[in-house]
Amino acid sequence: MDERLQKVIAQWGVASRRQAEQMIQAGRIRINGGVAQLGQKVNLSSDCIEIDGKLLKPAQRPELIYLLLNKPRGVISTCTEPQERRTVLDCLPHHLQSGQGIHPIGRLDANSTGALLLTNDGEMTYRLTHPKYHVPKTYQVWVQGYPSDAVLQQWRQGIDLSGQQTLPAKVQRLKHHNKSQTLLEVILVEGRNRQIRRVAEQLGHPVIHLHRTTIGSIQLHSPGQPRLAAGESRPLTDSELFFLNNSSFPSSSASAEDSAATKE
Repeated sequence: MDERLQKVIAQWGVASRRQAEQMIQAGRIRINGGVAQLGQKVNLSSDCIEIDGKLLKPAQRPELIYLLLNKPRGVISTCTEPQERRTVLDCLPHHLQSGQGIHPIGRLDANSTGALLLTNDGEMTYRLTHPKYHVPKTYQVWVQGYPSDAVLQQWRQGIDLSGQQTLPAKVQRLKHHNKSQTLLEVILVEGRNRQIRRVAEQLGHPVIHLHRTTIGSIQLHSPGQPRLAAGESRPLTDSELFFLNNSSFPSSSASAEDSAATKE
């Protein structure tokens, strides 16, 4: 069966689909001896695919891994870190830290904590980070001050952020401390860089701390699953994988955030 080259590479856990496209454009991939072209279709049973001179063999396809991590504060949502800061891969068991192609799906910035998915399934990464899919994500956000009803309504309706209107969001107060700090629940479905922090700042209530609790139907502390302490991870359950593989996440009046380049 012929499939687009970048999709095959993503399915093999070599790279995300976007990264595969960049590799193709850089001339790093050859098909049957010739330099691969973007959009070219291949058949693994008959075509010879080389990546940086190494043959891609069907028998070498890695076992697909899907993990939920409770990201701690101070950990970077990347696989490599030039400044030698701790990355999300350093939180995983030693045998998963290298050689498996595991990478985070989207990002949380260094000071944010909570639910983060990791996988070596590049096709899954593509689905969950592409703008056409709207994966709702739930955050608990401590902000300075006590946002008024009018401010919360602005946030819910969407505001202009760098010349582009944000999608509608679900925002509600959970509790507050003497109106000097307020805990909000924010549900988003779009992938704007540091969106919650930027919106809160613009509305006059800077974020004190941001913690993601839910991605789609995947809960950081799911009933029947072990409670994850900061820095701990667990494999996704069959029902969680079924949800990710069979949901189209259509746009709705709720909203959320992430992309391969998003930090929150």
